Amino acid sequence: MDVTWAQFAPAFLLTLFAGLSTGFGALLAFFSKAKDHTFLSIGMGFSAGVMVYVSFVEILDKSKISFITIYGSDVLGESLALVCFFGGIGLSALIDKFIPEDVNPHELKSDKELSVLKEGNKHSVLKNSALKRTGIFTALAIGIHNFPEGFATFISALDDLSLGFSIALAIAIHNIPEGMAVSLPIYHATGNRKSAFWYAFISGLAEPVGAVVGFFLLLPIMGELTLGITFGMVAGIMVYISFDELLPSARMYGNAHTTILGIVLGMLVMAISLVAFKLV
Repeated sequence: MDVTWAQFAPAFLLTLFAGLSTGFGALLAFFSKAKDHTFLSIGMGFSAGVMVYVSFVEILDKSKISFITIYGSDVLGESLALVCFFGGIGLSALIDKFIPEDVNPHELKSDKELSVLKEGNKHSVLKNSALKRTGIFTALAIGIHNFPEGFATFISALDDLSLGFSIALAIAIHNIPEGMAVSLPIYHATGNRKSAFWYAFISGLAEPVGAVVGFFLLLPIMGELTLGITFGMVAGIMVYISFDELLPSARMYGNAHTTILGIVLGMLVMAISLVAFKLV
């Protein structure tokens, strides 16, 4: 697969945008005083709607087409795409299994837990060192999760820029609360906003790093087979993120109505954008 700079640059920039939204989450954590998380609930539901819709309607279909192109069989093509799809889900679950629950970004934080982090030393029974450890290990955990997400965004944008933009937007939204999860404990342990921000910011860099490393590792063998496997696994990873993290979080921060509103809006925007870009 020949890739030009005109294809590489926008795909990389979209991946960078998605990853660095953790820094935006850190800033929100420092300066937001509101206790109403309705907007966050709708936003995470929106992200889930985009990811689920695009995974089943577009990405999984691309995987199937790649396999059909190679083997010439609809049944075999669809079967291999589904194997890769569930492989992506399995990979995500395996990553989660080896990350401690207390720092896993896919494990929900209740309002009580979040308030402890926001109040910091005044009311928390945790010592400063424990709070800082929580923030640092959360940053490492997020970095591990962001690595395959970055590759997924990059490869999708490389093949279809409009698809890559939609995925990057969805992942950027879901990275915002992760940035908050990193910055809050470090800030309240050290009192240093700059240090807390940089930890969150750097954890997001795993996404563009994952994109570049994955790309150059696969470049020599990039073809229909590689794309078929990659797109199938990307669809699985995104569906796993949606059901394991985004939808439960959206429900926790809001209610059933805000969650479904976000999901429907995400699917609607994704559907319109896919149709619009095909008409251009």
